[in-house]
Amino acid sequence: MSTAQRVSHPVVVTGMGVKSPAGNTVADAYETVLSGKPQAVHLPELLDSGLSVAIGCPVPELGADRYFSKAERRRLDRASQLGIAAAVDAVTDAGPDFAGDAARSGVYVGSGGLSLATAVLLAGERPPVYTIPMIMPSATAAHISIRYGLRGPALTFAAACASGAVAIGEAVRAIRAGHLDRAVAGGVDALLTPFFVHAFDRLGALSRRTATPAEASRPFDAERDGFVMGEGAAFLTLERADVAERRGARVHGEITGYALTSDAADIVSPRPDGALVARAMTDALADAGLGPADIGHVNAHGSAAPAGDRAEAAALRAVFDGAGPPITALKGVTGYLLGAGGAFEAVMALLSARDGLAPPVANFTGGADAEGLDIVAGAPRALPVAPALSCSIGFGGHNAALVLSPRLG
Repeated sequence: MSTAQRVSHPVVVTGMGVKSPAGNTVADAYETVLSGKPQAVHLPELLDSGLSVAIGCPVPELGADRYFSKAERRRLDRASQLGIAAAVDAVTDAGPDFAGDAARSGVYVGSGGLSLATAVLLAGERPPVYTIPMIMPSATAAHISIRYGLRGPALTFAAACASGAVAIGEAVRAIRAGHLDRAVAGGVDALLTPFFVHAFDRLGALSRRTATPAEASRPFDAERDGFVMGEGAAFLTLERADVAERRGARVHGEITGYALTSDAADIVSPRPDGALVARAMTDALADAGLGPADIGHVNAHGSAAPAGDRAEAAALRAVFDGAGPPITALKGVTGYLLGAGGAFEAVMALLSARDGLAPPVANFTGGADAEGLDIVAGAPRALPVAPALSCSIGFGGHNAALVLSPRLG
C-alpha cells in the first residue's frame, strides 16, 4: 500500500488518571486548577537540608497500599509508584475490557528524570538487591506492561519537560498508522528532593520568593522570577476510534494533532523569538486539519521562567497573529511537574475543551511580556466547546504541541 493510500485512524481518549499536587483523582485535580489556588508549600526535608529554596508542590498522600503489595512497594521507587498508580486509574476509567488484543496494545512513558532521584539517594550505599530494576529508566513502562499483559511496545521517551506530551503524541502516531489498537500513554517525574532542588537553584531556574510559597509561581506575570518544583504523573488510555466504539467505551475526547520541533540553539535557554515553538503549534494544527481560528483555548507551557515565558508569548503572538483565543497555564497552581507536565496539562486541557471552561492563571497580574495575549486571570473563563492546543517546552530545545478535541454529538 502506498503512502498516499494509508489510512490514518482517529485516536480517542477513553481513560484518564493523575497523581498531582492538585489532587490524586482527575476530578479533584480539575477542581483545584479551576480554583486557581496555588499548591506550593514549605517542605520540611528541604528546610532541614538548609537550602535557600525550600518550597515545592508535592503530591498528596498516594495511598500506595491501594495499588501495590508490600513486596511491590519495596521494589518500586516513588517515580514508578506515581506513574503506575496514575496508569492504573486510567485503565480502570477505560473499563474492564480495555486491554483487548495484548499484542496490539502498547505502553508509552515520558520522563525527564524518572528514577534519577533514587539513583542519587542510593549512591555510595550498599545497593539493595532490586536496585537495578528499580532505577532503570524503562522500569515504569515495563511494570505497566507486566501488570496488564500488554505485549506491544513498552517505550520510554526523554525530552526533558516535553516528555509527557511526546509519549502521548508518539502513541497517537502508532495507533493512527495501524501498528496498535490501543496504548497507555503519559508522563511521570519525582525529583522534588534536596539534591535536585539545589541543582535547579544553582542553575538560576527557581523562584526565590520563598517567604510566600503560594505567590512564587507566576506564569507570564511581570514579577515572575523562576519556577517552583513539583512532582506528579498523568496517563491516558488511547484507542482507535472504531475499536473503542465496538466495545462501547465512553469517550472523553480525541487527540487530533501532534507535532515536534527542536530549537537547536542552547541546552537550557530557549530561542528568544520562539520561532520553533510557534512551528510546533502550527504543525500540530495542520496535523489536526485546523487553523488558529478553530482553537477554543490554549493550555500554555507557562513555566514562570522569565526567558521561557517571553519566548512562548512571542510564539503565541506569531501563531495567532494577535490576541487569539484565551490562554491558560497551570504551573501557577501545580508547580513545574517536569516530564509529567505535558501529560497532566493534556488531561486538563481536554476537560476544559469538553466543558467550555478555562482555568485562571494563578498569580497573574499583567506584564509587558504578555501584552496582546488574552491571559485568563482571576476566575475560570467560559468558552465555546472547541478544540484546545497544549504546548510543552523542555531544556535542550524540545518543543511539543498537542491538539485535543472534544467529541461533539
